[in-house]
Amino acid sequence: MEKIEAQEQLEENAVASSGDTNIEEFDHERSKRLNRRLDFRILPLCSLLYLLNFLDRGNIANAKVLNQETGDDLLQKTGMTASGYSLTVTLFSLAYTLFEVPSNWIMKHYVRPSVWLATLLGCWGALTLGFAGVQNYATVLVLRLLIGVFEAGFFPGIVYLITIWYRHDERSVRIAVVIAFCNLAGAFGGCIAYGLGTANGGAGLEGFRWLFILEGTITMLCVIPTLLVLPDYPARAKFLSPSEKKFAEDRLKERGGGYSRDHATRKEVLETFFSPRMLAHYFAYIANVVTQGSFTFFTPTLVTGLGYGSIQAQLLTVPPWVVGFVVAILVSYSADRLNARGWHITVISVIGGAGWLTAGLLPATSYVQKYGALVMAATGAFPAAPLCTSWVTVNSPSLLTIPFAIALHNSCAGIGQIIAQWIWLDTRTGNFTCAACNFFVAIVAFSLRICYGRMNRKGIKDARGEKRVWSY
Repeated sequence: MEKIEAQEQLEENAVASSGDTNIEEFDHERSKRLNRRLDFRILPLCSLLYLLNFLDRGNIANAKVLNQETGDDLLQKTGMTASGYSLTVTLFSLAYTLFEVPSNWIMKHYVRPSVWLATLLGCWGALTLGFAGVQNYATVLVLRLLIGVFEAGFFPGIVYLITIWYRHDERSVRIAVVIAFCNLAGAFGGCIAYGLGTANGGAGLEGFRWLFILEGTITMLCVIPTLLVLPDYPARAKFLSPSEKKFAEDRLKERGGGYSRDHATRKEVLETFFSPRMLAHYFAYIANVVTQGSFTFFTPTLVTGLGYGSIQAQLLTVPPWVVGFVVAILVSYSADRLNARGWHITVISVIGGAGWLTAGLLPATSYVQKYGALVMAATGAFPAAPLCTSWVTVNSPSLLTIPFAIALHNSCAGIGQIIAQWIWLDTRTGNFTCAACNFFVAIVAFSLRICYGRMNRKGIKDARGEKRVWSY
């Protein structure tokens, strides 16, 4: 271990000495001051927008069981079957898989981040609002597919924006802050659904229709603030002086980052898509998202299956999401500080796997124990996501393919969500599959950590033939 760390330090010094931001001369205090300003401008807005993204993504799960005792849930009002619901969310996830890479391509080469993200936001907000008027299964299917098309590029776009502004060892915790708000979205979604469930029948509308009206309206109201507040790149930042713009760009030259419209070579693109270590990242993320997707689409159903009513179930979905939020922030901060993403992913994935396994082995009537296991599983499902994403941004085969690595990595989430939507036809199968996925993530993370240690010791260069320090 000491040899690896010593070699890594030598590599870091060698890389830094060849750039404009020599570590010995680098102004860390100035960088911290800049980060505080960036955090104020970027993180609150991006976190809010991703919260809305996740609310609109998961509201169909709340609508599925909301007021089902009175026959006023989404399924009964539209004639949708359980398999029809699974097909609907499968097509939604397929749209995510297909449109994330093209979205980041457009944002990198043709449209400013603020304009592109605001466009996506407005489109899926309008479609969510329209969802309140669905009367049949066909309409649900089409609208949900279109929502998936426009939501697909939003999160990889936010991650790419973070790489434009932040250094390699500052990204995990920022990505975690943004992703952690999906945990709050799960919590808020349950609370909102609970409140609107009690308003069922108001103005002649079912509770699930009010859910889509409220969340769609809030999303559309955020389009203008996104256009006006979200900064695009340092060169366009009106809140920075010329010297601050130069510093913001120069500080990213170590280990990559920043904004560039340069095109990658065929070799760089192929390595980003198909090199064994990158495929390991992608497959691990698919497995992790199976567990995330289980929470997103089926937590209300799972809690209802523990013996609670549909409205009670909305409130009881909150604690697992809150636990995931807190653990995600703490673990990501620690991983950035210690440059130890692999070890952190390994540990939390083992804990999460143990939670799913326990839930599957317990008797069906052990409601309290199974609920505790569900909370335990949340510590493995959500905190691993920002670490996996950040790890890809710092270890992309080429600095020019970072946005595509981000998009491809996150497009794998669509595959994971599709798997998640079909494993819960039987509860025990769902629990055991999620446990296996978490343990698989732990094995891959452990293996990648060893791999990057060896790459640093051997001085392996990137796809452009440039010296790199591979992050752990």
